[in-house]
Amino acid sequence: MIEVQCRSDRQLPGAMAPYARGLAGITAWLAVVWIGVALPACLHAQIPLAPPPNDAAAPEYGDAIAEARRLLVDLMAERAIPGLSVAVGVDGEVVWSEGMGLANIEHGVPVTPLTRFRSGSTAKPMTAAAMAVLYERGLVDLDADVGEYVSRWPERHLPITIRQLAGHLSGIRHYDPDGLEFFNPVRYTNLLDALEIFDQDSLLFEPGTRYSYSTYGYNLLGAALQQAAGQPFVELVREVVFEPLSMSSSVTDHTDSIIAHRTSFYERSGGGSSYHTRQSGWQSSTRTVLNGPYTDNSNKAPGGGFLTTPTDLVRFGSAHLMAGFLKESTLQLLFTRQRTSSGEETNYGLGWQLGEDPEGRRTIGHGGGAVGGTSQLLMHPDVGLVVAVQVNLTDAGIGGATREVTAIFRRELTARD
Repeated sequence: MIEVQCRSDRQLPGAMAPYARGLAGITAWLAVVWIGVALPACLHAQIPLAPPPNDAAAPEYGDAIAEARRLLVDLMAERAIPGLSVAVGVDGEVVWSEGMGLANIEHGVPVTPLTRFRSGSTAKPMTAAAMAVLYERGLVDLDADVGEYVSRWPERHLPITIRQLAGHLSGIRHYDPDGLEFFNPVRYTNLLDALEIFDQDSLLFEPGTRYSYSTYGYNLLGAALQQAAGQPFVELVREVVFEPLSMSSSVTDHTDSIIAHRTSFYERSGGGSSYHTRQSGWQSSTRTVLNGPYTDNSNKAPGGGFLTTPTDLVRFGSAHLMAGFLKESTLQLLFTRQRTSSGEETNYGLGWQLGEDPEGRRTIGHGGGAVGGTSQLLMHPDVGLVVAVQVNLTDAGIGGATREVTAIFRRELTARD
């Protein structure tokens, strides 16, 4: 072990040599950089000399990995991100996975590829995958009224279809931006009970007439899937998504459970107002990393309540780039832009954000934000490229960096052709 002191400009000792990989022990060096930027000078962190377990770095992608690593190191220093993990897949194979920085600042625990981060809304494609499996089994009708599956859904609401829920056309509201719903203190043991948060609220519009992103809409979707399958939602996702795709690090974010490799959760003060961040943090004029406030994500498992890793996200994304896990026709169903009743096309399929890169090439993915976590999953289906980045900081703003990492690997793949 070596001791890294905040705001030290000393070079790392020669004992770091066994840990040197790529940018010469980047994780240890990074700890000095961001701690010096964001934390009190008295803080010390212990960094192990051995390489983290379960990482991957295909030698033929060495140049791309080195360039992407430098980019992510700069991002962490700029945004005061405590810990980051990244994974890249090509044609179903993970060619790079690496952890950087710290999973726990107070105990100096480093991030490794096994570190579990909060999924945020990258849970929504997972819920859509479970929906797709039940659809293929004939257990879910995408155009059926959700009330056919969830009897407790108030009859006074206009009919909402499963498809409208999955495509954010339901009219169900998102979080209350003026409240504290993002910091839920209540443990829900049954997803149906979590519907109480919004089921008595009026719809924002007639279902189908507009697009409006809604995590609570995915709560109702998950409740419908639970009732259709006859088993708790989290068990359903584990059985039909996580286990078939070998997503062994993906679990429900239970606050009371002992979960190996779960990161600690942080937020940054001085970042401006957001319903993701405590108001006390908005008032600070200096950038300081703080422990994230307590929240229990059992109130929104289908829309943002899992723990996962970039490697698992890459496995998940890769399984959607070819028929096998799902039929080709089902994949096309998920990746087709939804339309409002007036014919206006949205940028969302069923559980997936659909777009283009600067050169007009098709992209598929999803972002996610949670208390103490930000995630990005991005795919370029035409070249079989999947990139996932996760950090343990609220509102970290990693979308641009994820796109840049994707562009780096795309250039590498194009050069080979």
